[in-house]
Amino acid sequence: MSKVAIVTGGGGGIGAGIVRALGAAGHKVVATGRNAAKLDAFAAGIGDSMALSTIAVDLTADAAPRAIVDHALERFGRLDIVVNNAGSFNFGPVDQTSDEMLDEVLAVSARAPFRLCREALPHLGEGSSVLFIGSTWGIYGTPAGGAYSFVKAGLIGLMQTMAAEYGRRGIRSNYIAPTVVRTEMTDAFWDMDFFQRTNQELTPLGRDCTVEDVAAMAAFLVSDAAGFVNGQTIAVDGGVSTTRFVDPAAVAAVRQ
Repeated sequence: MSKVAIVTGGGGGIGAGIVRALGAAGHKVVATGRNAAKLDAFAAGIGDSMALSTIAVDLTADAAPRAIVDHALERFGRLDIVVNNAGSFNFGPVDQTSDEMLDEVLAVSARAPFRLCREALPHLGEGSSVLFIGSTWGIYGTPAGGAYSFVKAGLIGLMQTMAAEYGRRGIRSNYIAPTVVRTEMTDAFWDMDFFQRTNQELTPLGRDCTVEDVAAMAAFLVSDAAGFVNGQTIAVDGGVSTTRFVDPAAVAAVRQ
């Protein structure tokens, strides 16, 4: 059955992958982002392969939730899925986190999805889904996680509360916790030694998590095949969060 979805941060990275996956499943999608030119380029690349509409908006603006939901209703006539994907990758130790850093992360990654969910809920019904794209940093302690980990963990609480509150209306809420995925946000760190040690060398599966891995899980969770999955935090991390794996080469390395 074709549904109508909103995907925040849908013009690039994980969000763009989710848009494509939902389109491949036959759904109509509204993709949001702050950069109109980037959204236009993404939509041009999609072409006629799916029903896609875009809206350039700052999610932290007071008028943003109403504008996004109204756009979906005007363009496609209904709303069934909300994917809260946009977020801030601003992190650092708590003692080195300024009020400005904290406020930015809270505005983008906590206040904005809360307000969008609030705006969307009156239009959601039986068979609807709300997804939060979080992080493994929200399910275990991470040095330098700071405000980023704080907010990602807080979204789990919001998801669980919504699962309890709105499940009887047929609205399912779930949270995807990917490990680090190579996107524009993480590319600058990717080949650094510390990054390899704290990510790849702790992953039991011998490869990186991809945009497609996360998008496939999102497409499944909003599908009718996942119709009894509600209130769950699902890690897409190759086993990082549930094992004490360390790459054998790292274990055997001689300390200097």
